[in-house]
Amino acid sequence: MASVIEGDSVLTLDVGSATTRAMLFDVVEGRYRFIAIGQSPSTAHAPFNDISAGIGEAIESLEEVTGRKFIDSDQRLISSVQEDGSGVDAITATISAGATLKIVIAGLLSDVSLESARNLAESTYARVVESISLNDSRKEEEQIDAILRANPDLIIIAGGTDDGASQSLKKIIEIIGLTAYLMPKDKRPVILFVGNQKMEADVRETLEMLSSGFHTTPNIRPSVATEDLRAARKELARAFIEIRKKQMPSVEELDMWAGGRALPSVFAEGRIVQLLSKLYGSEKPLLSVNLGASSTAVSVGFGGRLQTKVYPHLGMGAGIAELLSHTSTENITRWLTIDVSPQRISDYVYTKALYPNSIPATQDDLQIEQALGREALRIAMSAAQKKLPDGVPTLKKNLLPSFEIILAGGSILSNAPTFGQSLLILLDALQPTGVNTLILDANNLLPALGAAAEINSILPVQALESGAFVNLATVVSPLSSSRYGTNILKASLRRADGSVSVVEVKQGGLEVLPLPIGQVTDLVLQPQHRADIGQGAGKKISMQVGGSALGLVLDGRGRPLDLISDEVRRRSLIKKWLWTLGG
Repeated sequence: MASVIEGDSVLTLDVGSATTRAMLFDVVEGRYRFIAIGQSPSTAHAPFNDISAGIGEAIESLEEVTGRKFIDSDQRLISSVQEDGSGVDAITATISAGATLKIVIAGLLSDVSLESARNLAESTYARVVESISLNDSRKEEEQIDAILRANPDLIIIAGGTDDGASQSLKKIIEIIGLTAYLMPKDKRPVILFVGNQKMEADVRETLEMLSSGFHTTPNIRPSVATEDLRAARKELARAFIEIRKKQMPSVEELDMWAGGRALPSVFAEGRIVQLLSKLYGSEKPLLSVNLGASSTAVSVGFGGRLQTKVYPHLGMGAGIAELLSHTSTENITRWLTIDVSPQRISDYVYTKALYPNSIPATQDDLQIEQALGREALRIAMSAAQKKLPDGVPTLKKNLLPSFEIILAGGSILSNAPTFGQSLLILLDALQPTGVNTLILDANNLLPALGAAAEINSILPVQALESGAFVNLATVVSPLSSSRYGTNILKASLRRADGSVSVVEVKQGGLEVLPLPIGQVTDLVLQPQHRADIGQGAGKKISMQVGGSALGLVLDGRGRPLDLISDEVRRRSLIKKWLWTLGG
């Protein structure tokens, strides 16, 4: 159990590919609150190649906002609160900056242990660049050559159920050992063994001296039918930080400030998603999406279980050009209200890749960037849906499951000029079904809260309850096969003063019922013409809803969303949707 000392202030440092953040949490009136944030462009890449400059600027920005000093005259962090109010009691750190890790996975069977090793690798900022298994038809020397060419940062070795056969795994170990031996000592990878635990001593004896770091965890596949990545995710997080220390100046110092508890941002964020899924209960799945500069990440919490997928080819920063390999310019321009040529899209993408910290200079640029965000999130969610945890409820196959809570972060969403634009990006890309609450993590607090949870279990819970996040809207998205223009849903809001607001949404329509933050009302949803909002065709739902930035949003545009091909009509329709949500 994490210790809790009343009154401890916590400074959290988050080093992203585009932005470095310094966030302060402290006790106000007996409860932890998010106090303020300082931000700076990250300096992890050229011409600085050193994260310390960005961290220093972010902390200076936080000092200006709060009027408190955190760094002394010798440029050292003040590690306890002084009589004059300067300093901080505890420091945590998360990082997503840096080149995507290159991972080689090794296992026995491609559809069992190797698949679990891949799932583990895809839960962090990494690419699987090579794999070997008993199914591999290549000769041993060909497998060795392939690993040498891949030049991995990390090798994950899985295979063998606990108490299972070990002879086959020894063959894999020998190939890995010989490959590592052939590598220059300063180029040898970190090795993470997550297989049959009876083999641990043999694997350590063979590989520890041939690696730049050796880690082991309980078996991620203890039986053929069971996959358990929990312990392995935590060890992978530590391995990630160790690799970053070798790759990037000042990560060692950052980890030291954090008491050796620095974490990958996506791991810390997943910890909060898992915590919330436990709080919400076993029948209410939770979705978190983050449109980051280095990657797009999707985390699903369900009954205390967690699944995280990171897509480094869908980042919105320096690697954004890779997005064009996974979608078309036509798919991007379909989200625009302006006539833009494919060349203009390409020019914007490659300029953004060169200047990842740049912000849209014109309204046209803003539309292009938001369209790129829609496509990245749509592609990531489509891939993540193929590997959802068993039992996540869905209204219809191939559509987004019925997530009660959807958390969303990333600069494209948080920097949108209006909450309506943020919401429409999410609705277009995710296309939720049923009744959902959409929440915006405008300050990218989730990783910070996840890191803080390791030293203080109360802080993240109280900070989440304190209004540090923006409740965008309660969204109702009925499934209906009715013709365009047919009434498919009637919503009635009864407020505390007894007044009632009623709105009907037609197939293809989008409607809003304002409900200010702080108000709680009774909501009755009556589907029409056999529309389904989660309880079955035509079945009514009565519930209480709280106020939000945009209130109650009724999205009758259809699932899946089918954008009309006529360009003039489509652009006019998108303008109408934006106007409905406040522009």
